[in-house]
Amino acid sequence: MTRATLLTLTAPTVSDTAATRAAGDPGFALADFGAPQVHITDLGITRGDGVFETVAVIGGHPQALEPHLERLAHSAALLDLPAPDADVWRAAVLAGVDDYRSRNGGDGELFAKLILTRGIEGEGRPSGWIFVDEGEDFSRQRLGIRVVTLDRGYRHDVAETSPWLLAGAKTLSYATNRAAGREAARRGADDVIFLSSDGYALEGPTSNVILLSDGVVRTPQTDQGILAGTTQAAVFAFFEERGYPTEYRRITSDELRDADALWLVSSVRQAAPITALDDRDYPVDAELTADLNAYLLARTD
Repeated sequence: MTRATLLTLTAPTVSDTAATRAAGDPGFALADFGAPQVHITDLGITRGDGVFETVAVIGGHPQALEPHLERLAHSAALLDLPAPDADVWRAAVLAGVDDYRSRNGGDGELFAKLILTRGIEGEGRPSGWIFVDEGEDFSRQRLGIRVVTLDRGYRHDVAETSPWLLAGAKTLSYATNRAAGREAARRGADDVIFLSSDGYALEGPTSNVILLSDGVVRTPQTDQGILAGTTQAAVFAFFEERGYPTEYRRITSDELRDADALWLVSSVRQAAPITALDDRDYPVDAELTADLNAYLLARTD
């Protein structure tokens, strides 16, 4: 029996307003997760022409749902896709979570994946769907990961100089990020931090970078083609509550390597402390990291 919940969005964008739908139509429908759903000529499949978000669901509560919906809209705008109808997507996420929990029970760590594509080629109508499932067990990675730096191949100002490269959009074109993960494994590491070609720290393939240096918590500023992190914002709130100053700024590769402590943070894995970066080992404050992850998992934002 398939545990996951799937919903197809019949009205995924603002062009599909409530006024144009039949009375009582929420703009989405529960679908059979095991049945074929995506048309073979959908541009999300043939071109990777679409955007997505992954939302952690803890105790039945989708974390940072509004920031995720805002980021989905931002990514859609960068790709010139019609704006997603936030009301429809929000209601679909909540319905998907309720359906999953009603069938499977429990308050474990789930995730909801939201996908918006340009749709079937030639039709001019976007496609949208959401699925909810049990998350991966990240307990080991929350104790520590080994990381390597890789050159992303772009300057830090690529978003400004070359916006058509879509730096900062969460697109379905993840082949490069997956390849980076395989390269990390070949080097005996668990994950990657990308560096710009002119020597600035950027982000991981699926995560944001957090540094603790001289008592200040920092992350690379997002105007460098970095995806603004919903979890990163919560991490800053955690440290600010404990009296640490926080800062967004450009961080050189040398500053990255000279940090006192490092984490990669993301919506479903939460905070993973870095035990080694390239050829340098880093101490892990296990108590601090455990407190940080407890804070992140308990969020009700």
